[in-house]
Amino acid sequence: MTVRREDPAARPPDETVPPPDGTVSPDGAAEPGGPTVRPEDLRSHRWYGGGDGSTGLRAFSHRARTRQLGYLPEEHLGKPVIAILNTWSDINPCHVHLRERAQAVKRGVWQAGGFPLEFPVSTLSETFQKPTPMLYRNLLAMETEELLRSYPVDGAVLMGGCDKSTPALLMGAATVDLPAVFVPAGPMLPGHWRNEVLGSGTDMWKYWDDKRAGLIGDAELAELENGLARSPGHCMTMGTASTLTAAAEALGVTMPGASSIPAVDSGHDRMAAASGRRVVELVRHDLRLSKILTREAYEDAVATVLALGGSTNAVIHLIAMAGRSGIRLTLDDFDRTARTVPVLANLRPGGRYLMEDFHFAGGLPAFLGQLTDVLHLDRPTVAHPTLREQLDGALVHDPEVIRPRGNPLAAEGGVAVLRGNLCPDGAVIKHIAAEPRLLEHTGPAMVFDDYRTMQRTINDPQLGITPDHVLVLRNAGPRGGPGMPEYGMLPIPDYLLKQGVRDMVRISDARMSGTSYGACVLHIAPESYVGGPLALVRTGDTITLDVKARSLHLHLSDEELERRRGEWTPPPERYQRGYGALYDEQITQADTGCDFAFLARPGEVPDPYVG
Repeated sequence: MTVRREDPAARPPDETVPPPDGTVSPDGAAEPGGPTVRPEDLRSHRWYGGGDGSTGLRAFSHRARTRQLGYLPEEHLGKPVIAILNTWSDINPCHVHLRERAQAVKRGVWQAGGFPLEFPVSTLSETFQKPTPMLYRNLLAMETEELLRSYPVDGAVLMGGCDKSTPALLMGAATVDLPAVFVPAGPMLPGHWRNEVLGSGTDMWKYWDDKRAGLIGDAELAELENGLARSPGHCMTMGTASTLTAAAEALGVTMPGASSIPAVDSGHDRMAAASGRRVVELVRHDLRLSKILTREAYEDAVATVLALGGSTNAVIHLIAMAGRSGIRLTLDDFDRTARTVPVLANLRPGGRYLMEDFHFAGGLPAFLGQLTDVLHLDRPTVAHPTLREQLDGALVHDPEVIRPRGNPLAAEGGVAVLRGNLCPDGAVIKHIAAEPRLLEHTGPAMVFDDYRTMQRTINDPQLGITPDHVLVLRNAGPRGGPGMPEYGMLPIPDYLLKQGVRDMVRISDARMSGTSYGACVLHIAPESYVGGPLALVRTGDTITLDVKARSLHLHLSDEELERRRGEWTPPPERYQRGYGALYDEQITQADTGCDFAFLARPGEVPDPYVG
């Protein structure tokens, strides 16, 4: 089985996906009553029917052990075996309800004549996992890939939602290339405090700064603790979780409208059951992810993220996901698309509303209906022969939440890609979430060598930080972080907050939460830890940010930069053993998706010998 394939966009144009209740004809067209995969041709038959179609010792053993599990032969033999990869855990509030949702998925698989098997896999919790779950995204991708390859499964339902779980599951599944459906965890209910509706993450940053500025006290903060996050589910703003699950829906690997259903809504249970039913049909027609995850699909996901005003983290993840599908996606693809699509989702942190509002305004189908001129409508999804059919009849019910093209929230997509002598391989900024006055700014640098030092010293008046300063954090990238933590929304000094300053230009090789906001330049590549230009900046150097010109410039001559580079000393290695050592050795830079080099490269991995 190949790890990397040729671009699936080269497939014949008539390879379409049948509707949920349809079948596939010999030429690939959707029609009732067409042929299905025979039971003896199922991948799982290699385990249960013998290694080479025989009925030998190994097949006998596999059947006997399945009896040990309590299953009758008629419950599984000859049926599509569906792996349910569940990222549930007791410490992941985004996924704590997925234990119950897995039962709904199983219900759907049984109804469609399949045989469901639930597999617990790594849970990546943005809330609790340190130093950052980004350190472990590729570990979950590896686990997904190897689990699907090594067990007798014919298809998969992937259950995730918190930031890194969506790309990790899809990266691993795309590499193995089985039929699969993604079940998003869903956003939590809106937060409430006194007479205000709160958005998790976004309002956490806002009110924490209010506390630092002396505008609220400990009593108010204690109330906010109880009102900010009221239910299971991921952040209900257009943060990284909502951005990536929307991207998954735009890619065509979820049921229509799945990405915005609130986690505790009964509709979420129904969607999970429908996903279980659907994946059985995909297996029966051998409709693999490579037929869904085409170049057109990734281009549409990029346009979706930008028109949503989505998280900058999606840039890294979509580049990595596309790479696993054998498709080269670059920062330039994002910047080119950003100039052609407006921001139409009036969602925090760049707008006003929350994900439940978006869901009842029509969800992603209605949203994509506003972008049909830039989408590839004739590509397949897991639910319909074409995206065009999937969007047919979708209506916007609240034009203030999902804006029409004539009334956008912003004229261009929400993320800009920057270039310059400070970021030769690129950097990004979510400019719609910044104060407009800072989008063209020149100021002196205030440099912090690491996040701990910054935390300890940022509020020291002796540093003399002014609103015009450019705050610089380094050694926070893929290797330097380690794991590229969400440090990019550097705190503004307390004494400036008390003066009413709520935004400053901040630059780093870190990421930031998709729920964050401000004039934060992120993902500077190459990172400072490996000797990128950010490592050479000194306090007092002049830096210019010009978003319109897509430029980030350090006002030093090439000669001075070379002189400083000659004086630079590489930092010591962080890890001497374990997963961290593997990570440090194999991780790529932000502009190429932070995948592991040995996973991203072309090559073949054979299916295991079963008999």
